Amino acid sequence: MEAWKQLIGEKALQKGIINDPRWLEKLDEPMPVWAVLELFLQIVDTMEPNYNSYD
Repeated sequence: MEAWKQLIGEKALQKGIINDPRWLEKLDEPMPVWAVLELFLQIVDTMEPNYNSYD
């Protein structure tokens, strides 16, 4: 596996995006659309403000 892919996997593990080091052996496997969407939804949730007004 290319070093840059391994580095991305290691960063994802450190940040808690993946929680099992065995995923580092599967970085070239395809990812289902639902899993990609779940990641994007998590990103959006963390970027959106948690307030409903300007009070």
